[in-house]
Amino acid sequence: MATSQPASMLGIWGTFSSVVFYLTLAVGLGGLLGNALVLWHLGFHIKKGPFAVYVLHLAAADFLFLGCQLTFSAVQAALGSGHSLYFAVTFVAFSVGLWLLAAFSAECCLSDLFPACYQGCRPRHTLGVVCGLSWALAPPAVLLTANACGLLRESMRLLACLRYHAASVAGLLALACAAFAAGLVLLVWGACCSQRQRPRFYGAVLGSELLLLVCGLPYLLCWTLRPYLPSFLLSTFFPLATLLACVHCSGRPLIYFMVGRQPGRREPLRVVLRRSLGEGAQLGAGGVSLPVGRVWGP
Repeated sequence: MATSQPASMLGIWGTFSSVVFYLTLAVGLGGLLGNALVLWHLGFHIKKGPFAVYVLHLAAADFLFLGCQLTFSAVQAALGSGHSLYFAVTFVAFSVGLWLLAAFSAECCLSDLFPACYQGCRPRHTLGVVCGLSWALAPPAVLLTANACGLLRESMRLLACLRYHAASVAGLLALACAAFAAGLVLLVWGACCSQRQRPRFYGAVLGSELLLLVCGLPYLLCWTLRPYLPSFLLSTFFPLATLLACVHCSGRPLIYFMVGRQPGRREPLRVVLRRSLGEGAQLGAGGVSLPVGRVWGP
């Protein structure tokens, strides 16, 4: 009896791990397809303004994360073991998306709070600088920490790991807090303090931040607590956090579709995406004036 109980627990754990693994693969494949469609239509068929270009870069970061995650999952399943390098590489793409989402949310918030100032004072090359810095700074910030903490090689430098890890966690948490604060201000300002019409695009912004709160934070916590968690807790928490991170990166295209669709009508995907993302492109490119009738909501 005593020996059968551990065996049954191992069987349950094996079944749970398999279910989480295959769910991660299914969600990741769906997210790859969704982000590929966003990249295709937004890259070639929808007029791009600054806000829509943020969405384009976010879709590229999500596509990269999901592609790396699926590739490493397949390699891990084939070899029967994983490597900490996999987590470091996939977290690079996740952190790029976090940088972009924070900048995207802050710019949407500023454009709504101070429309005249935003239209007149926004530097011309802000978009290129922000997106370039996101793609240029996030990888070394993650990889230097991963190298010091032994994720890229076997040896670990304790003091360097603590310093790099503390700086990395502080920066990522600051970005997450900035995204949440901008979304909260945007929500409260739109609901209580301003009577101006808003595009459907703002619903996509708030939906992205809700996804980050519910599904992205566990993966960020996994990066934050990894040096301090015992291996048995990490082996339990990490697969679930990875699944939620895949939901986070796969859910954004679905949000764009839900925001842009008209209830009771069947329309081509390009039309739906143009309605949800094209308004953001017009808002970002042409200032703050909105066409009458295009409001935030169905």
